[in-house]
Amino acid sequence: MTSRYIESARIFKALSDENRLAILELLSEGEKCGCILLEALNIQQPTLSHHMRILYEAGIVDRSREGKWIHYSISSQGSKKLLELVNTYTSAAMKKAGSPKCNCE
Repeated sequence: MTSRYIESARIFKALSDENRLAILELLSEGEKCGCILLEALNIQQPTLSHHMRILYEAGIVDRSREGKWIHYSISSQGSKKLLELVNTYTSAAMKKAGSPKCNCE
């Protein structure tokens, strides 16, 4: 496996959890304090920390500390990278959509 596939898999795995998708939807409205995310998702702090670590390590979210709370936002670089990955893995299929089908039986 090349490091490109490993990196891509890490990003896609970060998106493969319903809580993390809900977090991203909340963050799409703008930066949020961890306390807001906890309340909105009705989860415990260790669970939020786990999900945010995965999203942060995948480069999808940014974080900054203010006092005892951490504020999270969607990373503009991470968002761009994600769009590039989707394009990379789907653009060939889009180009082949009009190409002839296989004739084997």
